[in-house]
Amino acid sequence: MPDATALDQATTMIEEAWGRPIEALESIAVRRPTDDPLLRSVMHIRSALLVTAGSSVAVHQERLHALTRPGHAPAFYDLQRITSSAADLRVAQAESRTALQAISHVVQAREAAAWAGRVPATRLAQAAVARSGRDQHVLGQVPDQAAPPAVVRPPAPGPGPSR
Repeated sequence: MPDATALDQATTMIEEAWGRPIEALESIAVRRPTDDPLLRSVMHIRSALLVTAGSSVAVHQERLHALTRPGHAPAFYDLQRITSSAADLRVAQAESRTALQAISHVVQAREAAAWAGRVPATRLAQAAVARSGRDQHVLGQVPDQAAPPAVVRPPAPGPGPSR
C-alpha cells in the first residue's frame, strides 16, 4: 500500500484482525470496553494516529510545499522556516509510524492470545489419546485390535425444572 496513508493502513489492519468495519468496532469499544480491552487499546492508538496523521503531517507538508513551491526562490529568513517545517514533518511521520507499529503489536498480541487459548485444548486432546492408548494395553488388548465402539444412549430423564 504505497499510496495509502498511515490511517488507512491502520484501519485495514484493525478491520482484518477483528473482521468488522471500523465504525462497528468504534461503537463496540465505546459501549463495552471491558469485553475486549485489546480492541479498546487499538482504537485509542488509532485515535492518536488520526490526530497525528490527519492534522500534523498534513499541516507540515503543506507548509513545506508552500515554502519550496516551484518558481519560488526562498528568502534568507525562509531557510529557518523550511528547516523547521521539514524537522516537524519528520517528527509527525515518525509518530505515525510508531502508532502503526503499536497497532501491529496489539494485533499480534491478540492473535497470540487466541492461539495460546487453543494450545491447551490441543495438548489435552493429545494427552487423552495417549492415555487411551495406554489404557488399552492395561486392559489386555492387543495394540492392533480396534477398540469396541462406544454405545450412545439418550440421557436419563431427570427431575423437571425447579422453580
